[in-house]
Amino acid sequence: MTEMNQDEARVQALQGVVERVTAWQETAPEGTIRDELTKALHEAGVTLTEEQQELVVEQISHQEEVDVELLADHSGEGGPA
Repeated sequence: MTEMNQDEARVQALQGVVERVTAWQETAPEGTIRDELTKALHEAGVTLTEEQQELVVEQISHQEEVDVELLADHSGEGGPA
């Protein structure tokens, strides 16, 4: 797989994770959002740094938009899709 295809796959996987967690988050406490995010990332085969995960949890819990392309570009210790 080329680097561009890996990047696209990572963005798509992260988008799926964010959509999944966001879909039911309205009544969920942050701890539940964090647990579901961790589970969804694992199932998608994608990793994020602890800092990235905390940011995503905060954004989802405050009903803010999550910029998955930015997450994918700044993966730090995060792994590929």
